[in-house]
Amino acid sequence: MTIGDVKVGDTNPLVIIAGPCVVESRELALTVARDAKEITDRLGLPYIYKSSYKKANRTSGKSFVGIGMEEALKILEEVKRELDVPILTDVHSETEVETAAQVADVLQIPAFLCRQTELLQAAGRTGKAVNIKKGQFMAPEDMCLQAEKVRETGNSRVMLTERGTTFGYHNLVVDMRSLVIMRQSGFPVILDATHSLQLPGGDKDRTGGQPEYIFPITRAGVAVGIDGLFLETHPDPARALSDASTQLPFNLFEPLLEQVRRIDMLRREIVK
Repeated sequence: MTIGDVKVGDTNPLVIIAGPCVVESRELALTVARDAKEITDRLGLPYIYKSSYKKANRTSGKSFVGIGMEEALKILEEVKRELDVPILTDVHSETEVETAAQVADVLQIPAFLCRQTELLQAAGRTGKAVNIKKGQFMAPEDMCLQAEKVRETGNSRVMLTERGTTFGYHNLVVDMRSLVIMRQSGFPVILDATHSLQLPGGDKDRTGGQPEYIFPITRAGVAVGIDGLFLETHPDPARALSDASTQLPFNLFEPLLEQVRRIDMLRREIVK
């Protein structure tokens, strides 16, 4: 599929979907997007900016939700216009879809909502690309049924994203076989290498994480074979207003992508 100028799937280069978890401010969004685009351009990797206009799913009702949907979407629109990059953002209910679609090039279905038929159909009817996060409770072979809900609207622009499977309380695990299984569906497959390392509810009133494993899990997923890599990244993760425990420090963004690019090139050479 094509998203703006970005081609996803088949033999096209690995797509990088990256940005802060949630829109915190105009300055943060533009700074990360500008620097990430410069890095991905230099490495020859297509780039899609991601950030949620709000966080509807939080461990605690006291956690930060967002700066307001209208303001956040204005910031995302400015990022898109100023830097000429496609935008990915989450949608959480059918009532939000049309408004978000006026700005976003990719509508993302959160993992906990991946089986919500009416939400999938509403996203599909916009004609925008739809990225469906695999639920922590879902088998990879069942994700093609969720993709079909979108395709039945006449929209075949669907991506499937692995983001870890429930592994007991407060833990997730990535079964690398799921990347192969979902790719057999014919849809492009993305690895979310940061959410996959969450420890849900592991910090009592918030989600914990193990960011020290971002590099190894990313290398492993790219070696298996994926069409895109999803990363939440922040200049100062400890001060991030959401997912502080798993966002990649932005100073490590380029070193990680340099490794990723080499591994992906080698994998493609091996499987020719």
